[in-house]
Amino acid sequence: MPHSNETLSQALVAMAKNDLSVREVLAADGSLGRYGYHPQMEAVHIGNAARLADIIEEYGWPGNSLVGEEGAWAAWLIAQHAIGNPSFMRHCLFLLKQAAASNDVMPWQAAFLEDRIRMYEGKPQIYGTQFQPSQNGQLEPYPIEHPESVNDRRLAVGLNTLEERTADLTAQSARENMPTPPDLDQQYQTWLYSVGWRIAS
Repeated sequence: MPHSNETLSQALVAMAKNDLSVREVLAADGSLGRYGYHPQMEAVHIGNAARLADIIEEYGWPGNSLVGEEGAWAAWLIAQHAIGNPSFMRHCLFLLKQAAASNDVMPWQAAFLEDRIRMYEGKPQIYGTQFQPSQNGQLEPYPIEHPESVNDRRLAVGLNTLEERTADLTAQSARENMPTPPDLDQQYQTWLYSVGWRIAS
């Protein structure tokens, strides 16, 4: 599909590739998971989200028709990683759902973002895209609403089965072998409240 803004597409792809490159470097030196949300990774996510917000304000959601499939994928990745800005992620989900309904983005992109938002809000996810470490350190899906039919929902938005995804992520985790801080859950809970995903009662 031809797209109308090659420069914007290249800018989005460059931001997404930088995000993944920084993550790869931090994972390789063992620092990515050692201290919770790595400050260098957080800085990349914050900067990319701010640029995406400017793009959205000027153009609307950068979908396939504006930036092509690769540019649209990059915009989704940036939104997926804007985890320190709940209101922005929710706004992105609203726009992504609209874009998916008009076939301007792949429907799995909205599914991933919706699951991540629900997880941070403490709600069960819908599509089984989000994972967490189990008691024995293995990855397992974050709790799923109506798990008996999750694969039907996954296939409907273009995802593979939950079993296949679990195997893929387990293999990736084994390759990266990232350390798990003993107080990871406490760090995570503190972070959820500090950025506004959860509100103290």
